[in-house]
Amino acid sequence: MFLELQNLYFEDLTLGRIERMSKTVSSSDIVGFAELTGDRNPIHLSQHFAAKTPFGGRIAHGLYTASLISAVLGTRLPGPGAIYISQTLNFRAPVRIDDTVDVEVKVVELIPERFRARLSCVCSVKGEVVLDGEALVKVPSSGVQKVASA
Repeated sequence: MFLELQNLYFEDLTLGRIERMSKTVSSSDIVGFAELTGDRNPIHLSQHFAAKTPFGGRIAHGLYTASLISAVLGTRLPGPGAIYISQTLNFRAPVRIDDTVDVEVKVVELIPERFRARLSCVCSVKGEVVLDGEALVKVPSSGVQKVASA
């Protein structure tokens, strides 16, 4: 899954602008994330172990779900050249194999003097929020400030 790149400059952003993506989580996604990060917690990798937990089965890494937010930030809103400053994350519910995670990123504040944007980030499965938070990103400038019309 690769999102089409969209280059946005700070001057292109408006309050309320939204970008979305969806990703269905596979077992191979979870295994690949474990290999990449070294987080081999059996709750993610072993059905036998995970069945004995309150979740009753394997779940995706929370940071895997969070990484889907990063995909939107780095490719769509604001896109290439954006630099993460900070991210808050609130893990609300587990994500399971075969869940489709819907990610929504929305511009909630623009800080022109620093070319930064504060973004609301929400991940949901079947309408239930599984993760939410806010990102602060530095956004490339086109070097041309838009002039407000009278």
